[in-house]
Amino acid sequence: MDTFRAGRQLRLIAEVLATSAACEVPVWLRGGWAMDFFLGEVTRDHRDIDWFAWAGDAERLGAELARRGYRPVAGLPPEQQLDMLKDGQDLSFNLIRRDGSGRVVVGGGPWAGSPWPEDLLEPHTGRIGSLSCPIIAPRAQIEIKRMMPVWVPGSPRRAKDAEDIARLEAALAAGGPERPPP
Repeated sequence: MDTFRAGRQLRLIAEVLATSAACEVPVWLRGGWAMDFFLGEVTRDHRDIDWFAWAGDAERLGAELARRGYRPVAGLPPEQQLDMLKDGQDLSFNLIRRDGSGRVVVGGGPWAGSPWPEDLLEPHTGRIGSLSCPIIAPRAQIEIKRMMPVWVPGSPRRAKDAEDIARLEAALAAGGPERPPP
């Protein structure tokens, strides 16, 4: 595992959390880093840092991140995802909103209005060392990793997703990770 890269990514996660707090924009870690924060340790290398944020907050969050040295980069449609780069690391903020029934859905782009798992934003805080972070619900993370190749035809089933699912399911079956008191 590249511990230098992991340390850099953890510093960026802390910076995003400070930025989101300063501009009062809630964010939730998703993907592999959300799994690691749930488990309480870095389990593997991560290519990027994935987040969720409300679509209505994207402009404010993007401006504040840019002010702090993050650079917008091309990626998915901007109404669907805010893609940023800092210190050679990719960060993506998938944009969400609530539909008329109150469900959390894709905020824009070709899948606008498609529902995310119902428990996506159940309150969960993960921690690695002294760094705490809001994360998406572990069961929602499992569903997303299982379903992405179905929801987005052509998306491959990846070995790392199967390994992540196995880690999450084992931790959930054991009652969640053991954590020392803060």
